[in-house]
Amino acid sequence: QVQLVESGGGLVQAGGSLRLSCAVFGRTFDITAMGWFRQAPGKERELVAARNWSGAGTYYADSVKGRFTISRDNAKNTVALQMNSLKPEDTAVYYCATSSKPYSDYANGMDYWGKGTLVTVSS
Repeated sequence: QVQLVESGGGLVQAGGSLRLSCAVFGRTFDITAMGWFRQAPGKERELVAARNWSGAGTYYADSVKGRFTISRDNAKNTVALQMNSLKPEDTAVYYCATSSKPYSDYANGMDYWGKGTLVTVSS
């Protein structure tokens, strides 16, 4: 079992930055991939960024390329999403997720999810 707890959401003006953090507990040695997803009101959940636990195979949605960065702090067992140049359309609940599968299926293969943190970007 893996437990994930997100933090760092909040209200920010367009053009601003936020850093989301996800604390990872439990069987971290089983994790093979990590990712950040978001769900805006009335929309389906979408994959924002993901990478292998080792650091390879990084993916970003086209809508966030060049603005968001996913990273992992090995010492603190946390996963971060640095979000710069935020836009009102980035407003959503953001979820951290991890996979323990032996293959990389970022969009559909996550096994564990956090409860989410709300990001609101005002225009």
